[in-house]
Amino acid sequence: MLRPDGARSTLRFVTDPLRPDKAAALAEWARRVRANRDQAERVREAPERPDFYAPVASSFKVDPRRTDEPALDLLLSLALPGDTWLDIGAGGGRYALPIALHTREVIALDPSDAMLQVLREGMAEFEVPNIRVVQSRWPPEAKLQADVCLISHIGYDIEEIGPFLDAMEAAAGRLCVAVLLARAPAAVAEPFWPPVHGEPREPLPALPEFLALQLARGRLCEVRLSERAGGSYPSEEAALRFLRQQLFIEPGGEGESRLIKALAAVPRGPDGELQVSAGPTPLGVVSWSPG
Repeated sequence: MLRPDGARSTLRFVTDPLRPDKAAALAEWARRVRANRDQAERVREAPERPDFYAPVASSFKVDPRRTDEPALDLLLSLALPGDTWLDIGAGGGRYALPIALHTREVIALDPSDAMLQVLREGMAEFEVPNIRVVQSRWPPEAKLQADVCLISHIGYDIEEIGPFLDAMEAAAGRLCVAVLLARAPAAVAEPFWPPVHGEPREPLPALPEFLALQLARGRLCEVRLSERAGGSYPSEEAALRFLRQQLFIEPGGEGESRLIKALAAVPRGPDGELQVSAGPTPLGVVSWSPG
């Protein structure tokens, strides 16, 4: 390339700090997920279970007609009566069940036997028939299409997040929606990593990183903010059940002994509940047009 004075110049490609590079953003997301996963594999006391959520799946059942969850209200404000929603990673139906009450159909996709059993129990108990259950990881072999594709607390630990979101957008006709916390749900266990494992936890990407990634992918998103209350457990056994899973330790092991000592310092609420995290965590309902 010639400058006005006739001399040849070299083009320099400089990354704009206000316009993140897509490849770099995807690579950094993947690096954080790998670091988190590799750390878990290094410290775990037993091989990974075939169904990770089996020990805690029953705790995911909730009333679909509840009126005390602002994030659900935000989701329902996006739903149209004639919609079909695809809930990717639907779990026990926390959002699939209430959304089905306000739309034509929900396709609930999840790989977990235990979670889908909770979902089916909820469909029967709360009389919500218009849910089609698909047991699969994302993306599935059989093509699925919907007006709206939803991920709720899914993506934090997805290493190949780019292809995952590409497939989500390809399946959506009207809208894509992601419900994410400012810190991954597993972050509530982070304070217990140093006393149990002697090292800090490698954090997963969450809502702030997702928004930066979306800008790097060329997606302008609408963000509706809410919050999730600080984590508490009604008993030490309930806290142990969750924290064992997040710390990759086993009942009766050395890790659990150290965890029980750490839990002794955790504040108790007025009813004796263990308050394992202090304050609320910001939560975003992120929506964008597919593709």
